[in-house]
Amino acid sequence: MKKIIILVLFFIASFADTNRTVANSIKEKIDALNTIINASIWNIRYENFIKYQDINDEIVILNLELKKTSDILTQEEIKRKIANLQEQLNLLKEYKDLNFAQILSAPNDVEILSKLTNPLAIIGAFSHIKKLKGEKEESISKINEFRNLVDKIKEKNLKLKELVEFDPSSKNIQALKESDQKLEEFEQVLNFVSVSYSVYEKKIDEEISRVNAEIKIQSLRAINILVAIVLVVAIAFVLKFIARKYIKDNERYYTATKIINFININIILLILLFAYIENISYLVTILGFASAGLAIAMKDMFMSMLGWCVIVFGGSFRVGDRIKVFQNDTTYVGDIIDISFLRITLYEELTLETYTKNRRSGRIIFIPNNYVFTNLLANYTHHGMKTILDGIDINITFDSNIDKAQAIIENIVIHHAKNYTELAKKTMHRLQDEYSIKNPKVEPRFFVFFEHWGMRISAWYMTNSYAALVLRSTISKEIIKEFKKHDDIKIAYPAQNLYVDKMDSNHKFKDFPIKE
Repeated sequence: MKKIIILVLFFIASFADTNRTVANSIKEKIDALNTIINASIWNIRYENFIKYQDINDEIVILNLELKKTSDILTQEEIKRKIANLQEQLNLLKEYKDLNFAQILSAPNDVEILSKLTNPLAIIGAFSHIKKLKGEKEESISKINEFRNLVDKIKEKNLKLKELVEFDPSSKNIQALKESDQKLEEFEQVLNFVSVSYSVYEKKIDEEISRVNAEIKIQSLRAINILVAIVLVVAIAFVLKFIARKYIKDNERYYTATKIINFININIILLILLFAYIENISYLVTILGFASAGLAIAMKDMFMSMLGWCVIVFGGSFRVGDRIKVFQNDTTYVGDIIDISFLRITLYEELTLETYTKNRRSGRIIFIPNNYVFTNLLANYTHHGMKTILDGIDINITFDSNIDKAQAIIENIVIHHAKNYTELAKKTMHRLQDEYSIKNPKVEPRFFVFFEHWGMRISAWYMTNSYAALVLRSTISKEIIKEFKKHDDIKIAYPAQNLYVDKMDSNHKFKDFPIKE
């Protein structure tokens, strides 16, 4: 009998040791789970919320006790406790409400991107999609973090139930109740947040799908526009190649390329305009009002643009032409080196105008295109004319051999102007095809006129439009050399006779003419 009792006691002791060992193992696991749970920001917020509620309840109880007691010392002690608790309550005021749902819940509204209307907006669309995906991932991260906390609390509850089975102490039972209450509240929040997130995720997916569809539409439109622009540019290059092949004149080729570039740019602008302006009538109305104001404020600019059209398409002036411009009693003669959309650029050359009036040359002159409507512009080389009629005057005395002098001048002028005369005959036919020139005379012409100090022989001849001074200088030098060979030909020039009186031996004055 004693042996049986000893065995029973031994068995009971062994069972108790086993239970104690299992209970200790469960407590270790619970402590590990508590470490993870207590480190969670959501659990910290929850514990602070519970602490806030406990402090608030304690203040309420103390206020009731303060009303019931009449002892002054007790009242002072209660007031100090209330003041201390109130300070703690102020520190925890942000945890007054358990706003897990508000913090974890996804936004009610998803940012909506306006409709894409041009390829440049694609960049903003990609940024918008990236932002939405980032917000979605952030919401998922917070919910997953909260879900992991709930799983840890569930695991802790299971361990607490096991612990209660081995050690049904009041402490363990109270811990299980508190954990169950926390789990219930957290699961409610998790269910609400999950539903809220599912709605939010659907809105985000719909917005991303819509934006991706519009990106695809704009990308296809941009590709079509790019293909159209490349096609227009390719046609422009082909036209320039054809112009280079069949237009041998550099000036004409330059003008042709300018026209091709102008048309090409305008076609590209029209492609872009009609591709991205949905309400053309609205645009036309706006442009109508805007152009009316601009036409008044920028009259000269618009006139210059119109002048450019007249110059380029009218053919009055081309790059390389030598022209004369009259402005404010000043004359400029030079070669056109560029015709832009707003102005003509002129390189001032050394000409007879420079020699007689300006006394300077080599300047770059900018002429607004609207001058073709308001000022006189003379073209020395219109339609490829390379010659111009120039004249030189020679004065001889009245007693000189006029016929001989005229014959000498005619021989010299005809000889030096021969090549230019032949060239003028050929180019004059081109002008006759376009203009009504009844009697084009390009041969040298000579005239004799009376002047105050002698006879003037005026010689007119064709010369190079770009180098008139060179031939004038050559002819002048040849005429002087030839006149010096003949004593019966004298150059006339303005002169005065000065008479000086001198007294003779009979006290009479004599006249001595002095000629200057």
